Amino acid sequence: MNWYIAKVAFNIVSGAGDHTPQFDEQYRLIKAESMEEAFQKAEHIGMDEEEILLNEKHEIVKWDFVGVSELYPINELRDGMELFSSVHEIDDRSSYIEMLKMKSAYVQSKFEVNESA
Repeated sequence: MNWYIAKVAFNIVSGAGDHTPQFDEQYRLIKAESMEEAFQKAEHIGMDEEEILLNEKHEIVKWDFVGVSELYPINELRDGMELFSSVHEIDDRSSYIEMLKMKSAYVQSKFEVNESA
């Protein structure tokens, strides 16, 4: 068996859809014998996770599976290996760094709570 990373994409439509287009791109770890099998498994995940629900405004929200837009083999699993990377161009460097630090502190706070329990 081999490991693969698949990007599974969904189009999220709220109410009548008169809002800024919204998409969710999820990176999934897939175990399969071949790229073809990994692609099929990722597609199956996407189709299984299509969803219709109500938001807080009682509008119908649809998560429509779009497709598997990327598929990469992982030749070796190593501690600390890079699985995904993205580069962002941001207008306000300071605000972005502050937001990242706040998120990091939030993640760290979860461990501190568990240690004191």
